[in-house]
Amino acid sequence: MKTKIPKPKLFACSKSIELATKIAKAFGTELGNSKRLNFSDGEFQVSYEETIRGRRVFIIGSTIPPSDNLMEMLLMIDAAKRASARHITAVIPYFGWARQDRKDKPRVPIAAKLVAKMLQTAGATRIITMDLHADQIQGFFEKPVDHLYASTIFLPYIETLNLDNITIASPDMGGSKRAYAYSKFLNSEVVICYKQRKKANVISHMELIGDVKERNVIIIDDMVDTAGTLTKAAAIMMEKGALSVRAITTHAILSGKAVARINNSKLLELIVTDTIPKNHTSSKIKTVSCAPLFADVMKKVQNNTSISNQFLM
Repeated sequence: MKTKIPKPKLFACSKSIELATKIAKAFGTELGNSKRLNFSDGEFQVSYEETIRGRRVFIIGSTIPPSDNLMEMLLMIDAAKRASARHITAVIPYFGWARQDRKDKPRVPIAAKLVAKMLQTAGATRIITMDLHADQIQGFFEKPVDHLYASTIFLPYIETLNLDNITIASPDMGGSKRAYAYSKFLNSEVVICYKQRKKANVISHMELIGDVKERNVIIIDDMVDTAGTLTKAAAIMMEKGALSVRAITTHAILSGKAVARINNSKLLELIVTDTIPKNHTSSKIKTVSCAPLFADVMKKVQNNTSISNQFLM
């Protein structure tokens, strides 16, 4: 006799409730009942207000700064483990601390690996995330990782623009693989920006490798933080004769003066997903939801079916 798979339960970390609600709706259910109790000294406690014994639990939360968001995810996982959940899947649309994926100078941590170890130690049995800063971060885990690509969302959007003479651009050498994947699907040319930094978030020099004259350029990146790279690249490309410059980035961190830079830039528009709660108001920034993609993958994980059709790249 075939064993019936118990229905899963979906829960959200406090800063990702809006996205989690969209995911739950696309999944065909409602978010489970959980609470966060804040103490006056800044400590907090999470709790599940319903039974999860023997169930697969999906915990949805982006580990954006500050570190409280990562800590909340860890506590939610630990609480689920101690409540006898059957499987604990951490759904992390934006995997924070991923930029620290290697030692780029002496005496610094590899934070991405540390976070991976903490998630597993807490009790996560599976990770679902999207557009990691570096693909090799998957190797930091000893548990299954479903690494989704926002190209599944963005490529259909690009096609609706009906642009001729498209050129895909990478804002740095590290993103060239991502840019070439898009260009292969769109049958377009590729240019790459070569940049040098004096320190984090500060560009000292940038050059363009390739021709953008009379081309509609689309810059592809995994995240936009201060927007210094994107806006500087857009300015250089327009100076080189581009017809238009757009940017597509998965994770809209948008810290500091990022929104002001985008509003005053040569960018025609910036297209992002909702992996990070919206903290901006700009007519140039368009948000495309990643909720249907996550909901579909979560259903397939629950039903033990293939998710390979979600990988356009």
